[in-house]
Amino acid sequence: MSKLIVYQYPKCSTCRSAVKWLEAQGHELELRDIKESPPDAKELSAWIDRSGFELKKFVNTSGEIYRQEGLKDKLPGMSREEQIALLSSRGMLIKRPLVSDGKQVTVGFKPEEYERVWGN
Repeated sequence: MSKLIVYQYPKCSTCRSAVKWLEAQGHELELRDIKESPPDAKELSAWIDRSGFELKKFVNTSGEIYRQEGLKDKLPGMSREEQIALLSSRGMLIKRPLVSDGKQVTVGFKPEEYERVWGN
């Protein structure tokens, strides 16, 4: 079993639940604080490409920063590179937890999705 990189926010209950679930499955985890050390633009872009998801799935639309800065209206007018640069500079704008083993990527925490991707 390979080590999983987990971008999470320690105060987030969803992140704590995801970490607990992954640990219960026996995964070795490298926890990274998404607020203090978000993925850089290159890493984030690679994870988005690898995931097969649209970029918008990686945006934390329920967060305070998203609402305060009016990003619902601003993001659609930004290029992909601009959006990725914004997310990588402000980790709390990234939906969390963000988990990868270098091949697969999950965003958020849904037990059924984790079972499919990270289950033993």
